[in-house]
Amino acid sequence: MMNRILDYLRLVKFSHTIFAMPFAMMAFVYALVTTDAQFSWWLLLKVVGCMVFARNVAMGFNRWTDWRIDKDNPRTADREIPAGKISPKSALIFVVINALLFVATSSSINLLTALLSPVALAVVMFYSYCKRFTSMAHLVLGLSLGIAPAAAYIAVTGTLAFAPCLVSLLVLTWCGGFDIIYALQDLEFDRQRGLHSIPVRFGVRGALYISIALHAVSIVSLVLFALHCPQGWLLWTGVVLFSLCVVTEHILVTPTKQRSIGIAFGTLNGIASLTLATFVILQLLIS
Repeated sequence: MMNRILDYLRLVKFSHTIFAMPFAMMAFVYALVTTDAQFSWWLLLKVVGCMVFARNVAMGFNRWTDWRIDKDNPRTADREIPAGKISPKSALIFVVINALLFVATSSSINLLTALLSPVALAVVMFYSYCKRFTSMAHLVLGLSLGIAPAAAYIAVTGTLAFAPCLVSLLVLTWCGGFDIIYALQDLEFDRQRGLHSIPVRFGVRGALYISIALHAVSIVSLVLFALHCPQGWLLWTGVVLFSLCVVTEHILVTPTKQRSIGIAFGTLNGIASLTLATFVILQLLIS
């Protein structure tokens, strides 16, 4: 039973929740501190649940739609579906269950989260087909993750404001930028299969320039969000550390040096999100 659970956790790359969850928590706390909303453990549990269910839908559906492609790619052939650990049918059932849980949980929060829940599902599932026809798939992935901060704010307040939208833009461009770097690993395979990506369209050097530009937007968005927060050294320490992680990512991965993509993608981005959220949330709580 435990092995089966671990297979599903690996299917959805549950460890990668650190890419979006910290930003959702940051927006959640920001909403509490800057409005008259009251903290509720039950609401926090619902928001976390929505994050988990939505991610399970996104990753499970992606693995289901791509399993034949993954089977032919040496880098991904050992994923759970092509390796035979989880059947395509079981994966699809998993997706449907999580989609229903997401809609049910979102609908129990407030009217706006209920109305937007099908839209959120449509975005996160649409991403799985994008690389078949557009090189902008990376930005759709960023959008699917960038929904989280705005959604967390809406869950607390029932409305949307400018500041959480800045966090969503930060996540969109940050994730889109590092997904371009990650896609460098499959450049030749994608070309052979006729799949679309920014590295395929613009080459390694062009793709990295675009990634740098997106990450520049991320940092600007973060600074603008920080200006909307209660000021203090914790806040700006988090901003600086996050920015340093992003810059380091581009020092590690260059047009002539790509052996550190795993470190840049997983380790650095995980540190960046957790560090930023920790410092910003602490600043919000003590202000």
